[in-house]
Amino acid sequence: MTRASLDKQPHEVAAMFDDVAAKYDLTNDVISLGQARLWRKAVAQAVAARPGQKVLDLAAGTGTSSLPFAMDGAYVVPCDFSLGMLREGKKRNPWLPLTAGDATKLPFADDVFDAVTISFGLRNVQETDAALRELLRVTKPGGRVVICEFSQPTWEPFRTVYTEYLMRALPPIARTVCSNPDAYVYLAESVREWPDQPALAARLQQAGWSKVAWRNLTGGVVALHRGTKPLNA
Repeated sequence: MTRASLDKQPHEVAAMFDDVAAKYDLTNDVISLGQARLWRKAVAQAVAARPGQKVLDLAAGTGTSSLPFAMDGAYVVPCDFSLGMLREGKKRNPWLPLTAGDATKLPFADDVFDAVTISFGLRNVQETDAALRELLRVTKPGGRVVICEFSQPTWEPFRTVYTEYLMRALPPIARTVCSNPDAYVYLAESVREWPDQPALAARLQQAGWSKVAWRNLTGGVVALHRGTKPLNA
């Protein structure tokens, strides 16, 4: 198994991420041209975790994305369904409570977390709407969600250049640092198939989130979507 197909069978996606776990963070830095670190900072600012709060970091991979929340004093639970990613994360940060879990059937009780977040993982879930409802379920009333995901560049000439980069340049670049460049062919194809900013906002609202908004990063290459769980939910 080298790459998942666009029907996103969970066992295929998990196997693909198991295969790239060791160099996943390095590869992300390279193929994003250094932007990945800036995106992580933007997520941390949007989540605005405070001491004593509980934060769920879904699709956390090796746990790199969880570290800013821990540094802010929150109790963060990194959750992922790739055991290979979790094992790699345990080597690096054994103190993190890394947890195996499926985004559509989270292993947590209702109304547990002050904030839930997922970065570059929602796109890989077979049942997106089920995952959005599960995130809502485990969030406390009044709690917040932050989703960081690839999206659609807003300037049309740049959008054309970006699409060409995804399909032609990204796999060869990944090949220089990753043992499984085919996984990044899947990444490029899945980004092209993903809903744009307004469409994802609509799905958040349909899942029950209120006060949904987004802002673009890097000209819309990435978008940060936010929402709040209604107090009466």
